[in-house]
Order: sequence, then C-alpha cells, then structure tokens
Amino acid sequence: MKIFKFGGASVKDAEGVKNVAKILAGCSDDKLLVVISAMGKSTNHLEKIVHACTHQTGETSSFIKELKDFHHAIVNGLGTANTAVMLNDIENLFLELECLVETPVNPDEYDFLYDQVVAFGELLSTKIVSHYLLNEGFKNQWIDSRNFIITDDRYRDARIQWSETEKIITKKLKPLAEKQTVITQGFIGRGPVNETTTLGREGSDYSAAIFAYCLNADSVTIWKDVAGVMNADPKKLSNATLIPQLGYSDAIELAYYGASVIHPKTIQPLMAKDIPLFVKSFINPNQDGTKVSNQSEALNVPCFIFKDNQVLTELKTRDFTFIVEQNLEHIFRLLAKHKVRCNIIQNSAISFSFVADNKENRMQSLIAELANLGLSSHTTDSLELITIYNATDDSKNSVLKQSNVLLQQNNGNTSHYLIRP
Repeated sequence: MKIFKFGGASVKDAEGVKNVAKILAGCSDDKLLVVISAMGKSTNHLEKIVHACTHQTGETSSFIKELKDFHHAIVNGLGTANTAVMLNDIENLFLELECLVETPVNPDEYDFLYDQVVAFGELLSTKIVSHYLLNEGFKNQWIDSRNFIITDDRYRDARIQWSETEKIITKKLKPLAEKQTVITQGFIGRGPVNETTTLGREGSDYSAAIFAYCLNADSVTIWKDVAGVMNADPKKLSNATLIPQLGYSDAIELAYYGASVIHPKTIQPLMAKDIPLFVKSFINPNQDGTKVSNQSEALNVPCFIFKDNQVLTELKTRDFTFIVEQNLEHIFRLLAKHKVRCNIIQNSAISFSFVADNKENRMQSLIAELANLGLSSHTTDSLELITIYNATDDSKNSVLKQSNVLLQQNNGNTSHYLIRP
C-alpha cells in the first residue's frame, strides 16, 4: 500500500483537481490512501473567520460567503455530471460551519474554536475530490480521518495517542483500504470527548506518516509544487538546487529547523518502520524528486532555511538578581503552557532570551504571565531567522552580506542568525 499526500497548492482550482485525478489514474493498479489538504489558501481564510468570531468584528458572515464562493467556483469549473451532489455536500458543511460560529466566543476559547472551524477546509476539499474521482470512474471511499486519528486535547498542536490510533486503523481502516482507494483529510484528529483537534499548521504531512506507520505502508509520497527537497527556498535563493537523496536524520534536522517542504513530525514514524518518503512535483510528476530513506549518505551541502515573522524576547529580573534554575523552571513551564516553541534560546547570568514565531494571541498572554513572575521583558518583532545547516564560511557570507545580525548561535555544523530584514 502507498500513501499519497496532496497539499493545498495542488487543489487550488479546478485544473488542479483534474491534475490530481490524472496522477491517481496513473497509479490505479496500486492500493492507495490519499491525504488531501484544504484547497489553496482556505486555511488562512478560515483563520480569519476564527478571529472575526472571537473578536466580534462583524465580518464572520462575509468571510464565510467568500469561502463558499471560492469552493463553488471550483466545483462549477470541474463541470461534472454530479455537480448538484457535490454542491449539496458543500452546502451541508457550510451550514455546520455557520451554526458553529453564530454565537460569539470568548477569546480565551480561541484555540478550541480554531480547531473546530479550521477543520472544514480539509473536509470540503476531500469531498470535492472524492466526488470528482467518482464522476471520472475512479472508485474510491471518502472517510473522516477524525474517526481514526486519536489525539489528546492540546488544541492546535494535538499529540497522537498512538496505541489507540494504531488499533482502530488496523481494525477498521486497513480492511477498507485493501479493497479500494481511500480519500481522507490531513491535519485533523479527534480528542478525548469527540471534539475536533488539529496537529499543528501544515500537519497534513504528519497525518500521511501516521497512516503509513499504522498501515505498514510501502512508501509515502508528498506531492508539492517544487521539484523535491531543495537546499533552500527558490524564492529566497535563485541558485537553490535539488537534493535527490536524503537520509532520515538529515531530513529530521532540516524539518526541525523549519524547512517548509517537510513537516517536522513527519519523519520519525517513517524511520521507525523504515518506510521511504518521496517528495515529488505534481507539476512534473514523472521527475524523480527526492527520496528520504536510511540508504542515503550524509548530506554534505549547505542548506538554508528562512523563517520570517520572528520575535526576540529578552527577560530580566526586576530585583537585579541572577536568572537561576528557579526562574528557568517557571519560564519553561509558561512557554509550554502557551505553546510557544523557541527557535533559539540564550541565557546569561542576568538575562534569558528566546526567539519564537510571532503568534500574537500566544505571545501577549505569555508576556503578561511572565510579568507576574517579577520578570521584565523587551520584545523586538518583524525579524527573520536564517539557519544554515552544514554551514561553511562561504555559505554564511552568501546570505548574510550586509545584514544587521541581532543574535547568532552556532551548534556544531549548524548556524543561526537573527536579522532585521
């Protein structure tokens, strides 16, 4: 069995859906489970709906209408005989969404509402793709991944309950997937009281790896709008080159530091069962792309990872004492509580600094609680973090040039530079 994952860019319009169908048709002899993300920028749009609902801006209805019009345009662009059935399924999902957000929600419940709302992107896209494939004569079964991916209640970054997930996938999903192609969602799961949870932004890759692990799949293929894993984002560095072979360990390092092609949690479940991962282009599906496996030699070329919208926070004690173990214990406890992942940490006798993604609703509440601990804070936002894996002097010079470096850190063969763009 093979696991395919298609991201939002691959199904951003009707032509994209048709292209996915062509790729699947070329693999009709294989047993497939297909994970599909929300169409285009639907997740971003759903995030606007969450914000409008929690902040009572009055824009919720207009945002929902825009999203509905976007999906209707794709369905109509497909021009299938079962358009009416597709539109009916979509309308039912939008009715659910409208009921969910019709009552104003306390901003404190943002993360919970986020997971309930944002999941609709994946539900809509998979319904449309499944119906289109059926119309084209490609037999498939749509399933709700929330019936199989079991998580805790850590909203927006839920953790997999592996034992329960593997048991239910083996018992109920595997017999179904052995008979016909399965179409399902990435990114979403089910929490302890049957509420929707999400696995973290861009978590569809991780979903594919979870299904692969539990089904003992032969391989996972992630279909992207790039040729494979590159040593840099081509939009940032015009001379970025393809990495044709990549070992699990190097892939984990690149993903952990923020390489956008692979979700950070994706590799470990695959490595545990030696399941190869292929990253290929849905634009040029016949190209080889990148293979991630245990058979690859160690990576020996510099790789550049760029993360924007970073914030630097420096903490100091107000009573001029040192930052000691007790302070650090409280700081890390609050970082975990507010789900703030540090990209860089540095501490000295009198200060503790960290760099993180600037997620407004998390950072503000974190800073407020840190102040209650007697810590003063200074933040600098709108920064960019450049990580160079397998760094060399030439590679550093090629990207830093005249950059204003606010903070740097070297860990073995990896260098981090926080700059003001």
